[in-house]
Amino acid sequence: MDTSPSALLRLFLPKVPFIVKIVLWHSLWLSPTSSKWDLRTELLVHIIRSLLDNPVPTPLAKQQRWSLKDPGIKGKMWISKVTLPQPDEDDIGRILVEAIDSLGDGKGIYTVPAIVPIEAEWTGYRANVQHDRPRLDLPESQHYERLMAEVSSPVTILYFHGGAHYLMDVASHRIPTSRLAHLTNGRSFSVRYRLAPQKPFPCALLDAFQAYLSLMFPPPGSFHEPVPAKHIVLAGDSAGGNIALALLQLILQINRLATWEHLRFHGRLLDLPIPVPAGLAGTSAWADITRCMPSVVSNARWDYLPPPLTNDKISTFPHDEIWPTDPPRGDLYCDLSMLCHPLVSPLAAKSWMGSCPMWLGYGEEMLADEGKSVATLAAQQGVTVIWEQFEAMPHCFSMIFDQLKAGRRCFKDWADFCGMVAGNAAVEGAAEIKTKGTWFAAKTCQEMDVDVRSLAVCSQEEVAQKMRSTAEARMQDNEGEGKIMPKL
Repeated sequence: MDTSPSALLRLFLPKVPFIVKIVLWHSLWLSPTSSKWDLRTELLVHIIRSLLDNPVPTPLAKQQRWSLKDPGIKGKMWISKVTLPQPDEDDIGRILVEAIDSLGDGKGIYTVPAIVPIEAEWTGYRANVQHDRPRLDLPESQHYERLMAEVSSPVTILYFHGGAHYLMDVASHRIPTSRLAHLTNGRSFSVRYRLAPQKPFPCALLDAFQAYLSLMFPPPGSFHEPVPAKHIVLAGDSAGGNIALALLQLILQINRLATWEHLRFHGRLLDLPIPVPAGLAGTSAWADITRCMPSVVSNARWDYLPPPLTNDKISTFPHDEIWPTDPPRGDLYCDLSMLCHPLVSPLAAKSWMGSCPMWLGYGEEMLADEGKSVATLAAQQGVTVIWEQFEAMPHCFSMIFDQLKAGRRCFKDWADFCGMVAGNAAVEGAAEIKTKGTWFAAKTCQEMDVDVRSLAVCSQEEVAQKMRSTAEARMQDNEGEGKIMPKL
């Protein structure tokens, strides 16, 4: 978005009375959140909420353009920009379709996507420079060499950025990915997956799948050497966490089907089953596109994401060059018939057996209940799950509120998990990870153990029913222009 002084003045000047009211209420302990938040947090949450819940919707194309502006590269990060060529073979697309169809009910509608080149960025930590140090004018291959010269761990974080599947970019997430690289002494590989609504499901999932295989089996001309799966962690925030969970579920389903012995990829025959990554690490992962779980409403006071609009308050987004779609579609990310599909909403997955260890971090946010259900089912099925929830913290707080003790602790634990499952200690057998759940009190971060196997607020049958009911209601109310918009 436009961050010039004049643009910021136009944005915030009308909100001055609103800001004064927040400050006054917080100072007098009249705000319901005063006991859990400091003033800065209170202000930021309310301001972000007011921007996201604008009564006059901004056209989607304009929102997308704002979010895709590159902030530039400077300071303590190495960035090497790459393009992964698409394979000549179509096996990855065919096996994706087979997995989608095998997990569906036969009624879902989607378009088989083309396999395309994928842009991505290698990210590493650049030590001993000032925060405003400009990027060196070097070929991308030399940036990669400089990056690798400062990497001392085999940890490779395959990162998917958040943004509701239609916003943001690898450029917008360079700070968290470089921070993860720094804390793990490793590197991040951030994928510029195709965005909705122009490129709906399963485009982003296909890009993620291709990127994962490309790490392990580099296409011709790649900068990197083959990365074993035991050193790869799937990671993401919000919608990126959704893609990470869906990618893991896709790998598990392909291996469950066992209908292919080999996969052709850039002239090679890859033996199946597909190696499972070392771990999955998601912060505020969006597991339920239907947004049907109770916390979507009950935790709204702690979050900046507005709850789903009721039928009598549904607002229509202005028509522009990307919305409504042609042919019309009822949701930004997918056809409404796909909302309950496990590769769209991983909350609907029936099995995580065979999964790698998971780290799931949430605030007391609107998406918390869906995360709890995923964690509970996986743990009950024998998957190692580390669950962390922070009282009174909003969506993606560890990436936004790094001045808070909770934000710093959550981000550190996120990175520590990546290092434990994919670093040298994990390979040498020195790191033992056990299922563990922790609730962190507001402000103090005092810890309380929780049982991961009983976190879920609903049974799997109740979850399935809630998802079906919400999806059916969306389909009944839909008039072909997707009036209920996700706001993540």
